[in-house]
Amino acid sequence: MSNFQAFLKKQDIELSPKRYFIDAMSAMAQGLFASLLIGTILKTLGQQIGVQTLIDVGQYAFDMCGPAIAVAIGYALHAAPLVLFSLVAVGYAGNALGGAGGPLAVYVIAIIACECGKLVSKRTKVDILVTPAVTTLVGVLLATLIAPPIGKAASYVGDLIKWATELQPFFMGILVSVLVGVALTLPISSAAICAALGLTGLAGGAAVAGCCAQMVGFAVMSFRENRWGGLVSQGVGTSMLQMPNIIKNPLIWIPPILTSAITGPLATCVFHLENNGPAVASGMGTCGFVGQIGVYTGWVNTKGSASPIDWVGLVLICFVLPAVLSLVFCEIERKLGWIKEEDLKLR
Repeated sequence: MSNFQAFLKKQDIELSPKRYFIDAMSAMAQGLFASLLIGTILKTLGQQIGVQTLIDVGQYAFDMCGPAIAVAIGYALHAAPLVLFSLVAVGYAGNALGGAGGPLAVYVIAIIACECGKLVSKRTKVDILVTPAVTTLVGVLLATLIAPPIGKAASYVGDLIKWATELQPFFMGILVSVLVGVALTLPISSAAICAALGLTGLAGGAAVAGCCAQMVGFAVMSFRENRWGGLVSQGVGTSMLQMPNIIKNPLIWIPPILTSAITGPLATCVFHLENNGPAVASGMGTCGFVGQIGVYTGWVNTKGSASPIDWVGLVLICFVLPAVLSLVFCEIERKLGWIKEEDLKLR
């Protein structure tokens, strides 16, 4: 047993939840952003200003979603070059065969194919043949066998959440907003989760609300400690920067969570805020304003334009209410002594 563990260590194969559920999922989000997300943004921009080149470039990036996810995961798992490059075909197959759940299928398949490739990497004199052959064969065969069922399961779960949100927009608005918002701040990928489940429609709008509550909330409530740099890094970057502080004092998480519990049902019941753009945008919040671009893309795709009330709802749910409510809740906690000076300081 010790010899096998030594072999795994030599091949840099670490069987740990952190590597597979945090590192790999975070990398998956980056792969999504570098392909599907940026492709959607460029394509939408091209459609709005009438530039065909931007539309074409955006579509090419969009189409490379599977390979981008697989390569990003391989990079996070410390894959050797031949393993990493072979994951391009694996990602393409997983995404193509996974249907609506393509990103989730690629996530599962790429991890297995990558680790199998690493098992044989640099172990033979014909490594240039063996490593890509093993990685590609394992990945594509797995894609053939399990990508369609994974896709159907993910699609079913996503449809169930969307159906439940339409049936009970108030309670599901709270649930989706809080859970996806919490996932965004945790060292996992809310974007990857939303993409894997195909979370769009009203459920997508609630998810956007929850993510904005976390990002804008932490950015504003920590302004006295972090000033403008913190405002930008958290408000347009990620609220994940606060995780070390949350571990030290979990009470600092209360204001944005309470805020998401309020803005979620407002999004679903009052403003009927929907994300009918790419599902991954539902889990991005104000990161690069991708969540807002996703909502706008949905407006363009479904009704051609947005009404004034649509814009009012978007601004209130994504920016104004998260800032105001989180700040109010934070000040209450400061007065109670639950949040002390420097508790929100980024280091």
